Amino acid sequence: MELRLYNTLTKKKEPFRPLDPANVRMYVCGPTVYDFAHIGNARPVIVFDVLFRLLRHVYGADHVTYVRNITDVDDKINARAARDFPDLPLNEAIRKVTEETEKQFHADVDALGCLRPNVEPRATEHIPEMRAIIEKLIEGGHAYVEQDHVLFAVASMQTYGRLARRSLDEMLAGARIDVAPYKRDAMDFVLWKPSKPGEPSWPSPGGIAVEGRPGWHLECSAMAWKHLGEQFDIHGGGIDLVFPHHENELAQSCCAFHHDRMANVWMHNGFLQVEGEKMSKSLGNFVTIRELREGWAGYAWPGDALRFAMLGTHYRQPIDWTAKTLDEAHKTLWRWYGDLDGVSAAPAAPDEVLALLADDLNTSGAIAVLHALHKSGRLAELRAALMFLGFSCEQLQLQRRSVIGTTLEVEMTNAPIKVIVQSLSEAEVEQRIAARAAARAAKNWAESDRIRDELAAMGVVLKDGKGADGKPVTTWEVAR
Repeated sequence: MELRLYNTLTKKKEPFRPLDPANVRMYVCGPTVYDFAHIGNARPVIVFDVLFRLLRHVYGADHVTYVRNITDVDDKINARAARDFPDLPLNEAIRKVTEETEKQFHADVDALGCLRPNVEPRATEHIPEMRAIIEKLIEGGHAYVEQDHVLFAVASMQTYGRLARRSLDEMLAGARIDVAPYKRDAMDFVLWKPSKPGEPSWPSPGGIAVEGRPGWHLECSAMAWKHLGEQFDIHGGGIDLVFPHHENELAQSCCAFHHDRMANVWMHNGFLQVEGEKMSKSLGNFVTIRELREGWAGYAWPGDALRFAMLGTHYRQPIDWTAKTLDEAHKTLWRWYGDLDGVSAAPAAPDEVLALLADDLNTSGAIAVLHALHKSGRLAELRAALMFLGFSCEQLQLQRRSVIGTTLEVEMTNAPIKVIVQSLSEAEVEQRIAARAAARAAKNWAESDRIRDELAAMGVVLKDGKGADGKPVTTWEVAR
């Protein structure tokens, strides 16, 4: 099977030729762990999970390495730590925030059916690699020290801008440039900067006396180098990262290691909107994965439904995330899983599905084939295809079994699936919520999620928030 992938660097679809078929390597930019991941964060996680599965199928699971980093040093993390744990030293508070948020991220993406990457490096564990890259760049004349900062000299790289396909003037006009007296040129970007009092800090490179911290772009170059080498096969992320993040990554790595490329293929998923508008907290349409799982548009949506709705649009196209689209995805799986109950999967996914995925991850085309498989009664192949695409076929089937012919009634209407609770008393719901609160207080997240999912399957949506005193409060409602 030949894979063809669209390469942002060359602006065309190309046959995929790994540097070493026995060691296929992919790096994808991961989360900055300071809060719950939003639905826009979920898109690259799901997209590159499908690619990971496809690469494992073609080259063998033991011959593919997938690295997705965790950014755990960032101004937003510092602010969250100071806000949530004002009585703790900042570094200790930061660790609490990043560990808790990483667990939340894993719980959410696990529910979306995503495999864990082979390696999930933390930025703060790769300071020696960052310092080494900086020293190489300074030695090669690509970086300079000024006022306790180390900056990359953009003018030193003639091909800077080739990934974004923009001239320096265009990039200067379109970027939010940090004007600073320590820059030789407005386009130069920070590799290392001095830390403020109390912030995370490490001994600085370049002979700088004061301690400091790395720049954002440098972190990914260092982690990719450590775990995948100076050059690797695929670098992925959202389209918003092309410039400046990925452009700067490419510049740092190429200049430090004297190669013309960092990754052979650069892949980027398109933007995501919510109900036709850019997602924004100010517009009130900022949606996290956790909110979708626990209650959005009147329903707690299972992870498979979220995944199905996401894969219905080709990854390079923009996607409009709507309650209607999500409802249609949920209903489709509801019908399919009912017919698949008791059906064993075929030995492999159908060739027509694999061929579409091999053509630049054409998931929308693959889902059209799934509809045809269901319509023609090829259920064993349908189940195999769903499993290959990362659908567990379990959570929604458990929910379905809990309501059909027992204590709950499910109405399939044009509105979201309506689940009416008939068996639980309010006191029983409150008892389960109290048990979940105790589990959360003990940081037993698995038990907390189990209770939440059990209630969701019975038509009870939980909503977590904070009371007037700032303490956690959970309310509930019957899913409509």
